[in-house]
Amino acid sequence: MSNGEPAMIATRKAVGEVTMPIVAATTATVMVFVPLIFWPGIMGQFMKWMPITFMVALSSSLFVALVVNPALSTQFMKVERENPNAKKVYRLAGILAVIGTLIAVLGFSSHSGFVTGIGTFTVFVGILGLLNLHLGVPGTRWFQDSLLPRLEKRYERFLRFALAKHHPRTFFLGTIGLLFFAFVLLGVFPPKVEFFPINEPKYVNVFIEAPIGTDIEKTDKITRLVEKQVNAIVNVPPYMEDVEVKRANGTVEKKQRNWLINSVISQVGNGTSDPAQGVSFANTPNKGRIQLSFVKYAERKGQTTTEILLKLQRDLAGYPGVIVSVDKDAAGPPTGKPINLEITGDEIEPLLAEADRLKLFMESKNVPGVEALRVDIDRQKPEMPIVIDRAKAGRLNVSTYAVADAIRTALFGKEVSTFRVEGDDDDYKIQVRLKDDQRYDVGTIMDMKITFRDMLTGQIRQVPISAVATEGLGTTFSAIKRTDLKRVVTVSSNVIAGYNSNEVIAEMKDALAGYEKDERFGLAFTGQQEDQMKEMSFLGRAFLIALFIVFLIIVWQFNSISYPMVILSTVVFSTIGVFLGLVVFRMDFIILMTMLGIISLIGVVVNNAIVLMDFAKLLFDRQREKLGLPEDAELPIEASRESLIIAGKTRLRPVLLTAITAVLGLLPLAIGFNLNFGTLFTELDPHIHIGGDNVIFWGPLSWAVIYGLIFATFLTLIMVPVMLLIIAKIKHQGCRAQRGNWWTLVERMGPPEKRRSISINWSAHCFSISRNQDKTETVIYYTTVE
Repeated sequence: MSNGEPAMIATRKAVGEVTMPIVAATTATVMVFVPLIFWPGIMGQFMKWMPITFMVALSSSLFVALVVNPALSTQFMKVERENPNAKKVYRLAGILAVIGTLIAVLGFSSHSGFVTGIGTFTVFVGILGLLNLHLGVPGTRWFQDSLLPRLEKRYERFLRFALAKHHPRTFFLGTIGLLFFAFVLLGVFPPKVEFFPINEPKYVNVFIEAPIGTDIEKTDKITRLVEKQVNAIVNVPPYMEDVEVKRANGTVEKKQRNWLINSVISQVGNGTSDPAQGVSFANTPNKGRIQLSFVKYAERKGQTTTEILLKLQRDLAGYPGVIVSVDKDAAGPPTGKPINLEITGDEIEPLLAEADRLKLFMESKNVPGVEALRVDIDRQKPEMPIVIDRAKAGRLNVSTYAVADAIRTALFGKEVSTFRVEGDDDDYKIQVRLKDDQRYDVGTIMDMKITFRDMLTGQIRQVPISAVATEGLGTTFSAIKRTDLKRVVTVSSNVIAGYNSNEVIAEMKDALAGYEKDERFGLAFTGQQEDQMKEMSFLGRAFLIALFIVFLIIVWQFNSISYPMVILSTVVFSTIGVFLGLVVFRMDFIILMTMLGIISLIGVVVNNAIVLMDFAKLLFDRQREKLGLPEDAELPIEASRESLIIAGKTRLRPVLLTAITAVLGLLPLAIGFNLNFGTLFTELDPHIHIGGDNVIFWGPLSWAVIYGLIFATFLTLIMVPVMLLIIAKIKHQGCRAQRGNWWTLVERMGPPEKRRSISINWSAHCFSISRNQDKTETVIYYTTVE
């Protein structure tokens, strides 16, 4: 349009010029996320919606870019800018301010937040018009007419310097050196590695486990004692404030309350097991749980709830025979314990002995960060075995099934019939069993008579259980667990808040080097560590598969091998920015989210590189046409250099603006900037705060993309032209040898009598050798090297 073309024709030409690179770039970006859809396991079920969302959004953006935007451009895009009419803007802003104020006053008087929001929003629109007049329009013109042209000139000068003489080789080798330097920094200043983002606790669970067989009332007493200690730990002056409570009689009383904790709930019995140990449906009268729920992040006044978790883990103690563990809520799908040592073998008794020996050994090493090691199988589970004397039972003609059935009926009951209430379609079961006081009386159970039919005489007889069986008291295992047909005993523990689980496990592995393991047993770290290795392996494979898919798409787009290699090099080099960012700003490497950020970065880097390379290829074709060279001829180095400079300068704006918008769009997510637009207009309070649970989860991914994208922009604008020029020079090096022996090539085309039809055509930049034979022509083109 700036060249005088009508809007419709200009839009058609523009769309035709960029359709293929946009389709290729978007397809490559979408296909990057395809491997993540096949993420296996629970983690895949949890995370697969992110790549699906990206793919749907990117596919929709392709439709918008090729259909919606061109249609809008033909109607609304103009070459010449029109100055906004200041009088109209002021008039409209005044009208909106008056109307909005009246509506807002009406909303305040009627206590209607919705009406108030409409009024304040109307005033806000008027203010935006004035800001656009005095700041937006001048700022836009300064950016477009002053800043960007100056930036383009400086970029052109720098690009000419990078492409001159031997500088391309220097830049390329320097970038490779920077990649190795980034890896060295990672080794010298390694970031802390975590499997999943460590969230600020929304609530904390205190798990209480008394010995198996403890009566529920005894467990309740223990839980109450622990609850008093918990309240003493958390209800301290930094977390307390004075509040006024109005009584029913109208009087006001001053009380103290904990502003950080919403509630403290204690529970005993069923539903108190630790979720990290798996779902349990068994009765647990020996277990209790105390849950502390914290207020929302915005109401915590900058106080970290991890401090409460650390205090509870450090100070809750003094209960002999009772295991007390403290853990926070899990942010994400369930995983095993951070410290989880599995011992496998064939016999359960030697396994338990080995587990106890390993537990004592690790406790003697006193590794920092380990909360409390525990063995998952308890050998002190009480039991009352009832042993049947088969000889006596045989003499009395009583079967062992009859004895077992009688005891089961007494304890658990047996369905004998059903009944239905009139007007109700449901049948209710009738269960027969002993009363509660009789079920827990061993003498009553043993004196209970077994009623059966004597198979010899056919008579109904009754025999007391004590006549054919004797009771005893003993202990047994709480459970027997197996993995791949091998019995397994686990020694596990939580990690104290503030410690890195991978560092703690690394210290434990060093300590285990001095442990003399029985060769009959296998020993391995599982749980969260095993999950971490599996997910890391999958993400690594997904990264390589994504690179291969991108490679195929670019080969299809450019019909070349060298172009895809350039783009894949920029993808690899873009990780320099991620690694340097993690090292310089001392951020943790979150395996799950940082790796997802690196994979997501592939699409953005490839997108910008394709846009630049496609335009460079277009300029190469135009230069060949201008010089009269065939399509497969190599351009002179100087022509290639000028084409790359023009391509870089022309594509500077889209590449730069893409990077800027992506970085600015991710910054609020990276720093956790929160603003409530609803309350901004209804209450005139935006409730702005920085941080929160979302930034803990999405921050590592956002920062990985931001660091990588900033560095990848340099790669796209500088290193892509540099590598393309290096490739052109390499091809010309091959042409130099070929041109030096051009007469040898002529001799290879046949004996002298067949060379009469050969013609040698020279031009300033290339020569051709042609031979016409049987109405066919063979042409070989070679380019000079400057």
